[in-house]
Amino acid sequence: MSESSRQLGIHKTIDAKGLSCPMPSVKTALALEQMEVGQVVEIITDDPVSRKDLPVWAQMTGNELVDIKEAADSIRIYIRKG
Repeated sequence: MSESSRQLGIHKTIDAKGLSCPMPSVKTALALEQMEVGQVVEIITDDPVSRKDLPVWAQMTGNELVDIKEAADSIRIYIRKG
């Protein structure tokens, strides 16, 4: 687990690289169903649409966007279960 993962208290990581919308959101929803309120899921994606869609989806479903970190080859989105 990386230092940033420990700082955010990551409980689950989803590798959604290569998947296009809506699959990162679907995988996130399924993961959050198995998690407890307050736990954080990390979604790793390379789909630029997810950078906009996942935060909107999180807000609409009562979850919280914690952070977004962008690198050259991926976008890491952190969502806390509400």
